[in-house]
Amino acid sequence: MSTLVALAIGLAAGLHAATWGMFKDVPYENFSWRTYARSPIIGMIVAVCVAAAGDFPSTSAAASAVLFGLTYVIERGIVEFYKTFLREENQEKYSIPMQLSVRGRVVTRRRTRLVAGAAYIVGVLAVVFAIDAVGRHGTEGLVVVLIVGSLGGWISAFGGAWKDAPVEGFQPFKFVRSPLVALGYALALASMTTNAVYAAMGALGYTVATLETYKTFFKPSVPRGKFAGKEIRFPEWLERRYRFVPLYVVIWIGMVVVNVAALAGDHRGLL
Repeated sequence: MSTLVALAIGLAAGLHAATWGMFKDVPYENFSWRTYARSPIIGMIVAVCVAAAGDFPSTSAAASAVLFGLTYVIERGIVEFYKTFLREENQEKYSIPMQLSVRGRVVTRRRTRLVAGAAYIVGVLAVVFAIDAVGRHGTEGLVVVLIVGSLGGWISAFGGAWKDAPVEGFQPFKFVRSPLVALGYALALASMTTNAVYAAMGALGYTVATLETYKTFFKPSVPRGKFAGKEIRFPEWLERRYRFVPLYVVIWIGMVVVNVAALAGDHRGLL
């Protein structure tokens, strides 16, 4: 895949993630170009590396659609891993701790967080290798997709429940939402790629993008769980943040067009 195309896909994925994150946070934390630029920069680096190392032989709509999903989930994984296990930050400003916590209590020892982070990486890699093994040895395409399609979503579901449930309580529908949406996207991506890992993890990327869009822009007056009950310190941004919405919409339209073209195209996939 062309490096310029990969850069464009990474930029789009990063801007998409940065925009919904900014939209929800700025009334409480204020706006920072440095923070806003973080996800686009990481997204471009990730997309170029994945395109170079992975099996993306062309700039077809299918390859672009799959790469967007993969870039999205990897960028989100990097940022959330940093926030959870590496970053040192005062957690008093949050209703739900962003650093690693156990039953709502922040783990303050850095060494403990690093060990937990290493274990988390091992767990995620184990899921990825399991998906790859099923994809390589599965005999029926649909069966393979049904088995592995929601696995990425379960990673998100368990991580979210671990962080949110001690404060908000366990919510069964919220817990199964990510796996169900991920399965739907995996069925679509499985027609675009023969790689089960690409389909499953790319589906998780689209799942995050979709659910965060719903929570952010369809419920704009509902604060993020981490700021629930906290004072709005920068009310001027309640209106200013809407200036970024057109960019967000353009990215969504672009990816919908790419995915529709990919689904309509003639190419080989798991299904």
